[in-house]
Amino acid sequence: QVQLVESGGGLVQPGGSLRLSCSASGSIVAGNIMFWHRQAPGKQRQWVATIGYGGSTDYTDSVKGRFTISRDNAKATVYLQMNSLKPEDTAVYYCNYKHIGSDYWGLGTQVTVSS
Repeated sequence: QVQLVESGGGLVQPGGSLRLSCSASGSIVAGNIMFWHRQAPGKQRQWVATIGYGGSTDYTDSVKGRFTISRDNAKATVYLQMNSLKPEDTAVYYCNYKHIGSDYWGLGTQVTVSS
């Protein structure tokens, strides 16, 4: 079992920044891949970003150039730095851990972008 706890969400004005964190604990296996997803009200969950164990990254087009995913394997923590936030970034953000045969999710953290 792997437990994931997201933090760092909140209310921010358009153009502002937030840094989300996802702390993992339990039976963490080296070589895992971590993801951030989000779900806006009334919409399906959307993939946001991926980071491999070695640090390779990928992003959905709508956040490229504004969001940065990173990880600290020693701390078993993944981050999502979000800059130039827009109202359409408002959503619950979820952390997701995957390894062969394993798929775990956190409970999410709310991000609201509004003036």
